[in-house]
Amino acid sequence: MSAILGVGVLRVEPGQVLSLWDEVLPIEARELPEDLARIDGLLAGPGLLAPIRAHWDGEAQASGRSAVGHGRPTIAMATYVRLMVVKQRTGWGYETLVREVSDSLHLRRFCLIALDMRVPDESTIRKLTRRLGHETVDEITRLVIAKAQRETRFVGRAVRVDSTVIEADIRYPSDAMLALQGTRALAREGRKLAGMVKGATATVRDRSRSVGRTVRQISKTLARRTGEAKRQVIELNSRAGTQIAKSAREARKLAAQARRAARGRGAKAKLRAAARLEQLAERCEKVSEQISRRARGLKITDRLVSIADPDARPIRKGKLGKPTEFGYVAQIAEVTENTRRGARGFILPAATRPGNPAENTLLPDTITELEALGIRPRELVCDGGFQAAATRDTVPKDTSVFISGRHEPGSRRTRKRQARYRTGIEGRISHLKRGYGLRRSRLKGHHGQQTTTGWGILTYNLDTLAIRTG
Repeated sequence: MSAILGVGVLRVEPGQVLSLWDEVLPIEARELPEDLARIDGLLAGPGLLAPIRAHWDGEAQASGRSAVGHGRPTIAMATYVRLMVVKQRTGWGYETLVREVSDSLHLRRFCLIALDMRVPDESTIRKLTRRLGHETVDEITRLVIAKAQRETRFVGRAVRVDSTVIEADIRYPSDAMLALQGTRALAREGRKLAGMVKGATATVRDRSRSVGRTVRQISKTLARRTGEAKRQVIELNSRAGTQIAKSAREARKLAAQARRAARGRGAKAKLRAAARLEQLAERCEKVSEQISRRARGLKITDRLVSIADPDARPIRKGKLGKPTEFGYVAQIAEVTENTRRGARGFILPAATRPGNPAENTLLPDTITELEALGIRPRELVCDGGFQAAATRDTVPKDTSVFISGRHEPGSRRTRKRQARYRTGIEGRISHLKRGYGLRRSRLKGHHGQQTTTGWGILTYNLDTLAIRTG
């Protein structure tokens, strides 16, 4: 897809970023800081935006209509990628990103936005992030690693692997709070759908005030910390479960009535709204079932911890500070040239699946990424959560495997070197969380978490490549 300037609505390359105002600026304001200048040179290379072009071509084939010439004008994709790189490096939200880039001469120049141009609206950046998804970002990450192999003679000789939790953007869940969130959401969506159906007889009653009183009673009861208080809390939770179950049944009736009334003009909108309400009712029914099973002392599998983010799961990693985290498991693999102290390499696109998968469940995806990049490491080191037999069966035959805490063949000096190298992946994960936005995913769902993680890893790899080429 060729770049369209001034005619189409989809632009891959930006226009001229210089203006007459640049002539009156001092030279210091026209030159980028050293770190941004290096990344600017990398992003200006040919072929890096090819995955985005391929994504738009795929959308055009699927829908039968190209984004070029249809819809509202959007921003150049080169500008969008640079804005997202700034966002991941700083940890800003979308609104803060737009505000800070508008006020900064250096960031405007880095993002290819002239002084007489408006910075894109935050909703444009946010919607593009969702629309492009993680597959496109992961493909750009592979191109960056391939560029390092081709232009800096990077050879991956060692890989260290560990899993971490990417927290979901949710509050600490409790049964009564989930019931409160569910009743509010059902009432809100029910009002929207009832307004679309003329003469609707079924309605969804707003029980949030009643459930809210129950939540406050639970807080007062828990403060007593007695055996009687525990029994009363279970009864109060059951009351909240009964309320959300009633709202879910009313939502089902309203959705069924909307489907029967979906005729003629506006039928598709009614069907979409009915489907959303039924999906929400299904989640609320699951919350009611969880409350019921807990009251009866039964085991709860595949627990729902958020109405808005149903893919998030409770995960235990044995941390003293955070015994239970709520979110997603992502396996981080760093490829380095050696195992020396301070070795810094490139991060592969993270392997992740919904729920709480085991280390060896995600390892085949990591090995597939290595093979796709043509990397055959001599050593692979990991922690004690990996199973020895399954790990050795997964990795290539000519790759030695070191699992922390297991008795491994070889010299004592080699084992100490590998153990020290393995410890570095924990520091690298902490670095990614503190500096590149992997601590928490602000996007909902498993797909949103993959997108957030993908942008963080891409930005880290760009910084790493900039250091190597500097």
